[in-house]
Amino acid sequence: MTHLNSLDVKLAQELGDFTEDDLDVAFTPKECRTLQPSLPEEGVELDPHVRDCVQTYIREWLIVNQKNQGSAEICSFKKTGSRRDFHKTLQKQTFESESLENSEPSAQARPRHLNVLCDVSGKGPLTACGFDLRSLQPDQRLENLLQHVSAEDFEKQNEEARRTNRQAELFALYPAVDEEDAVEIRPVPECPKEHLGNRILVKVLTLKFEIEVEPLFASIALYDVKERKKISENFHCDLNSDQFKGFLRAHTPSVAPSSQARSAVFSVTYPSSDIYLVVKIEKVLQQGEIGDCAEPYMVIKESDGGKSKEKIEKLKLQAESFCQRLGKYRMPFAWAPISLTSFFNVSTLDREVTDVESMVGRSSVGERRTLSQSRRLSERALSLEENGVGSNFKATPMTINSFFKQEGDRLSDEDLFKFLADYKRSSSLQRRVKSIPGLLRLEISPAPEIINCCLTPEMLPVKPFPENRTRPHKEILEFPIREVYVPHTVYRNLLYVYPQRLNFANKLASARNITIKIQFMSGEDANNAMPIIFGKSNGPEFLQEVYTAVTYHNKSPDFYEEVKIKLPAKLTVHHHLLFTFYHISCQQKQGASVESLLGYSWLPILLNERLQTGSYCLPVALEKLPPNYSMHSAEKVPLQNPPIKWAEGHKGVFNIEVQAVSSVHTQDNHLERFFTLCHSLESQVTFPIRVLDQKISETSLEHELKLSLICLNSSRLEPLVLFLHLVLDKLFQLSVQPMVIAGQTANFSQFAFESVVAIANSLHNSKDLAKDQHGRNCLLASYVHYVFRLPEPPRDSPKSGAPTGLPDPRYHTFGRTSAAAVSSKLLQARVMSSSNPDLAGPHCAADEEVKNIMSSKIADRNCNRMSYYGSGNNDVPSSTTAPRPASKKHFHEELALQMVVSTGMVRETVFKYAWFFFELLVKSMAQYVHNMDKRDNFRRTRFSDRFKDDITTIVNVVTSETAALLVKPQKENEQAEKMNISLAFFLYDLLSLMDRGFVFNLIKHYCNQLSAKLNNLPMLISMRLEFLRILCSHEHYLNLNLFFMNADTAPASPCLSISSQNSSSCSSFQDQKIASMFDLTPEYRQQHFLTGLLFTELAAALDAEGEGISKVQRKAVSAVHSLLSSHDLDPRCVKPEVKVKIAALYLPLVGIILDALPQLYDFTAADARSGKNRANGSDEEQEGAGAINQNVALAIAGNNFNLKTSGTMLSSLPYKQYNMLNADTTRNLMICFLWIMKNADQTLIRKWIADLPSMQLNRILDLLFICVSCFEYKGKQSSDKVSTQVLQKSRDVKARLEEALLRGEGARGEMMKRCRAPGNDRFPGLNENLRWRKEQTHWRQANEKQDKTKAELDQEALISGNLATEANLIILDMQENIIQASSALDCKDSLLGGVLRVLVNSLSCDQSTTYLTHCFATLRALIAKFGDLLFEEEVEQCADLCQRVLHHCSSSMDVTRTQACATLYLLMRFSFGATSNFARVKMQVTMSLASLVGKAPDFNEEYLRRSLRTILAYAEEDTAMQATLFPTQVEELLCNLNSILYDTVKMREFQEDPEMLMDLMYRIAKSYQTSPDLRLTWLQNMAEKHMKKKCYTEAAMCLVHAAALVAEYLSMLEDHSYLPVGSVSFQRERTIQNIFPRLREEVPGTVAGGPGASDFLELCSPLHLFASYY
Repeated sequence: MTHLNSLDVKLAQELGDFTEDDLDVAFTPKECRTLQPSLPEEGVELDPHVRDCVQTYIREWLIVNQKNQGSAEICSFKKTGSRRDFHKTLQKQTFESESLENSEPSAQARPRHLNVLCDVSGKGPLTACGFDLRSLQPDQRLENLLQHVSAEDFEKQNEEARRTNRQAELFALYPAVDEEDAVEIRPVPECPKEHLGNRILVKVLTLKFEIEVEPLFASIALYDVKERKKISENFHCDLNSDQFKGFLRAHTPSVAPSSQARSAVFSVTYPSSDIYLVVKIEKVLQQGEIGDCAEPYMVIKESDGGKSKEKIEKLKLQAESFCQRLGKYRMPFAWAPISLTSFFNVSTLDREVTDVESMVGRSSVGERRTLSQSRRLSERALSLEENGVGSNFKATPMTINSFFKQEGDRLSDEDLFKFLADYKRSSSLQRRVKSIPGLLRLEISPAPEIINCCLTPEMLPVKPFPENRTRPHKEILEFPIREVYVPHTVYRNLLYVYPQRLNFANKLASARNITIKIQFMSGEDANNAMPIIFGKSNGPEFLQEVYTAVTYHNKSPDFYEEVKIKLPAKLTVHHHLLFTFYHISCQQKQGASVESLLGYSWLPILLNERLQTGSYCLPVALEKLPPNYSMHSAEKVPLQNPPIKWAEGHKGVFNIEVQAVSSVHTQDNHLERFFTLCHSLESQVTFPIRVLDQKISETSLEHELKLSLICLNSSRLEPLVLFLHLVLDKLFQLSVQPMVIAGQTANFSQFAFESVVAIANSLHNSKDLAKDQHGRNCLLASYVHYVFRLPEPPRDSPKSGAPTGLPDPRYHTFGRTSAAAVSSKLLQARVMSSSNPDLAGPHCAADEEVKNIMSSKIADRNCNRMSYYGSGNNDVPSSTTAPRPASKKHFHEELALQMVVSTGMVRETVFKYAWFFFELLVKSMAQYVHNMDKRDNFRRTRFSDRFKDDITTIVNVVTSETAALLVKPQKENEQAEKMNISLAFFLYDLLSLMDRGFVFNLIKHYCNQLSAKLNNLPMLISMRLEFLRILCSHEHYLNLNLFFMNADTAPASPCLSISSQNSSSCSSFQDQKIASMFDLTPEYRQQHFLTGLLFTELAAALDAEGEGISKVQRKAVSAVHSLLSSHDLDPRCVKPEVKVKIAALYLPLVGIILDALPQLYDFTAADARSGKNRANGSDEEQEGAGAINQNVALAIAGNNFNLKTSGTMLSSLPYKQYNMLNADTTRNLMICFLWIMKNADQTLIRKWIADLPSMQLNRILDLLFICVSCFEYKGKQSSDKVSTQVLQKSRDVKARLEEALLRGEGARGEMMKRCRAPGNDRFPGLNENLRWRKEQTHWRQANEKQDKTKAELDQEALISGNLATEANLIILDMQENIIQASSALDCKDSLLGGVLRVLVNSLSCDQSTTYLTHCFATLRALIAKFGDLLFEEEVEQCADLCQRVLHHCSSSMDVTRTQACATLYLLMRFSFGATSNFARVKMQVTMSLASLVGKAPDFNEEYLRRSLRTILAYAEEDTAMQATLFPTQVEELLCNLNSILYDTVKMREFQEDPEMLMDLMYRIAKSYQTSPDLRLTWLQNMAEKHMKKKCYTEAAMCLVHAAALVAEYLSMLEDHSYLPVGSVSFQRERTIQNIFPRLREEVPGTVAGGPGASDFLELCSPLHLFASYY
């Protein structure tokens, strides 16, 4: 950078300096749903595992951000959605086509009557005509039009005017980049968060029966009938009145606010039509069967009065006494099912498979969805309708009028599912089961995003939780029917106990009304019962004991109780569940207690230090339990003295199920084992340690841990995913932490690494887990992005520190012979295995054993473990960094090494899912740099040379793997693409961390390696393009490309001014330099590395041919386009001087585009077919589109500009079968071209143009010509213009018509076939037959815009109007540059023709008034500067020019008319003054008007007449010309024009009568017998009208007539043998004589000798050609 000038250095720094670091390591606090995070109870010393879990759940995210990546804002700006405010900054552009549409339609339809019309049909005296014009009011005139100004000043004024009010960002106006191509967008993974399914809010409003005599208690839960599973915990609530609550006061010590909830939030992950909400109702235990107790509810009605009233009072008193005595016991009473089918709408459930399942990780096969979609449900931001919850699911009131009576012998869940299945099938259940009349009112609705005053299942308040507490809502925990693959992020530790059945049938008579008291004990003493059982409704929050409901006189009762327990964080062998069985006396007997003890049972919570869950059948002890009973399970109690007395002789009589929902207990053997062994390494433990049912000594610890690492991937997928964050953290910890076990160093790096690889493989291969659009597993992506951090050094060092005497090992890694696949040199340099005499003896045997185990594993697992570990460690000193402690390894070095030395299946998997390891590498390198504070150091010395070697090897391997896959069959291509994209992102990240030269070398190797291995060119270009596109999206891309360096290829001033060049020898050298700036030279590629590569690919793609190349070309253009777009919208590149530099970087693109000229889609051809005026053209006319045909190509190439060279050059082009670009690709390329032209230094461009050969200049003009049509304004796509049905119908009709024509024989059929033949056109899509396919034309059709609002359409129109104006102004600037640069050139006559063609083309398009003002100003400057050339050579241009200017004279826009009139007057004035060539201009103007009148449908004679009056005013005010004949001639001309207009009015009246119209046209044509030119124009007009009416014979007559006229004049002018002898030749044929009996007399021989006859003949000559076609 030293040789740059200060300005360039400053610019480079502004764009994000090199020296500063790009990556920022940020700690972001976790978002917590609850007011306080969920934590274990205080004051307990936690197990290491629990501590690690809690630590993982509460620690902050560690995120590595790219500091300057403004791409997010830019991307959002590029998406149209976020342009909301941008369009407000734009100026509304006025287009005539729209002003006409907006005016009253009827006004256009009817003929316009002029205010003053004198009869000029008799061609009366001139004064009458003059009077007619003079009676009108002229428009405002342009000031200073007639003042004499030098051409240079005039150009300068124009340029200044054009520079004001311009849109700074061209790409802000251009539609956004196609998402499909935007590979550089790396989706940010969804932040890991607690899983919540579809949430529904259930409010209990009323619970009433016919009589109200006692308190009732409701519990609500969800059941899935099809899966036969309870899918939520219970929600308890009661709606008892204060009076009934009073009955129970003795049994309610306190009432917690949380127990008063009457509304619950249920969560359903897998909605289905089989889900039922079941409400169970209990009452206080009383004497009698359920049926007896329910009878009063069925027979008595409160409304009956009289005796009923007495009965009710009696029942109330009875209930009160039962409540006082038995208030803490319940009995079953009634239940009611509520189907949720109508809520989980069955019709939308088809989407369940994709949308709902993706939420928990399932995504349908072959579908790539982004993480944001896949976790959408857990966001709950969208309505439930998205996820199979019906759209009619508003807040729905539900009323139930009858309940089923509970059956005492059918209370189990099994019975319930049978009932529900019957209920679902038919209503027979109502007949079989007695029902109780009652009223239950609920309200069910989708739960809102934010619920005030809500409690989690652990009773933690959820934000927001207002101070003034209302009745809270409760979140009810879901038990999903299938796995939910969302890692744990909050501490949750709940146990659910379900007593199911007790069999005391053979027990003594006393056991009849049985209840079970359930307690969670921390010891065997009675006061060890822990208050951790969640309370029910209207009571304390936590209880020490809970009783099951009693079934009256049933010795083998079923239970449906659910006991929810908050497990202590630290569990010991003393913790157990204690069940005490009682008989309850319902009758009050003197002195007898209510409870009679029947027996005990228990269940230890831990077995082998692992939580016990599942189903158990426990024996019941009938007497007091012996001491230390809890140390053993009830089934395996050792013999006691005295012996324990058991029911049924120690058989199991009590069935129970225990389930845990815990983010601490893994409930998986492999995980349990792995964590236990890891912790035994980390903290002080006494050996032997117990792992499950095995004791492990210190000597076997290493072996066991390696085994557990190998088996880790055998664990079930769900627990593995749930504990994924912790498992990966532990594995990474092991990989860098050499342990000393029993005095020997043990190394687990390789095993830990292989375990990580196996897990990554499992997660990617699981069909149940979601992937993002790049095929990355979402769980791993979010782990790397948020959770992963460098493993911390071990907490206590006594066991883990290596002996201090060891020299610095490079990586403490065991060498492995199996790594032979990697180049042997690398291995020698890195993995030298020196034997360590200390590690001998029994250890080797263990090695063998592990080897055997590993090889045996291969069969049953998909991970081929080809590796084994040898003894020894590497004592290779590190080459660049200072010595570090032996126990310290750098994670990034270790990971890179493991990737390099992996073999077999492991290696294959590593590179298949390389993205994951790459992102781990990058994040660990970023943290390493952040921690070591090496940011001040040179990047070159940040990382060791060994590490760089490893990175080089990795990149080479990935590249060759990718190439190898691409050679394989098609299905491997997708995998190759993913690897290619992963590698690109990796190098992208390395550019922010490592020495950039090193990374550039890697990129170079990549490109060379791919080229060497791939023969398929489209595939090769496509892969490299995606790769480069990602690299080029780097936030420091401009600096990486040394964009400021092009200062020394041009003059060394900030704006490359030519004047700073003094010596002539220097300037000739300078010319070469400037010319080379627009070419892709080797020097350029060397200096601007990435851009050079990208341009090389673009040029190769455009030049290539073959199958599938058009897609590659689109990709290539899209890459460049998105790059320029991001610069244009980058806030760092706002300054013009920065944009000049950037544009200079992209100058070679101009050369590439010019070379691709013959391949560009030709919008002008499409326009010609569709009729220039799109506003009123029918759909039929608008359809055509296609490529440039040969004739047009010749014309465009400048054949009609007297440029033979260019013509011959391009005429040879069609022989090369070019691959034509489609409309969108061409438009993207054009906008890039315009952007460069807009932002490049204009002086430089002029200098470049001045040195170009004329052929290249004509190419530039051709390009501008296409550009004009490409960016033409298409008008507001109003949504009501086209109805889809109509369009569809017309398409069908067209398809049928086409079919009929193709089937038909004869000329038409032949023609249709020819049109469809592939050779007809050089365009790839021809067989798709663009003629009829509206959706493939270059601008999307109106019906696609159906769903847009008017505001959106207006906004789009505003933006596209501004785009059209800005694009055309850039084209105009460019033409001005060409004009100025070419003033000194010899070929300026041909150039002038080219410039005029482009200007005339732009005038014939729909343009805004802004553009027209500037365009006419340029035209006037052109007339002033090159008037003589204009009137001598460019005959056709002059004719076209007159016609376009005259057309704008009839414009309804005052501004446009003013400009057009001034231009037309100036044209006349110069033609009179400079060359005395006024006769020709008169001629052209008259002919133009005649043809306008005949053709233009939107032509308005009223405005035109006013324009004529304005021109007359100019003539009268022009003092300088008063002395000449000019004013008189102008007046004469205007009078003539006025009379033509008069004829027009008459023609308009006969518009609907074609016969009459033709007659009139013929009469008008005849009236011009003295003016052959007008005669010809009218004959031509007639021919066109006949053609439109399909009267071909009449059209032929007109044309032959015209040809005869021409022939006559030609024979007068020059006598050549090859010319026909005047009109006589046309009379030779008898048929022609019949057709044209009066032909001879109509050709006036007299006029031919008059002045300007030869001019007329020149003008007529094209028609001769025209007639000859016929």
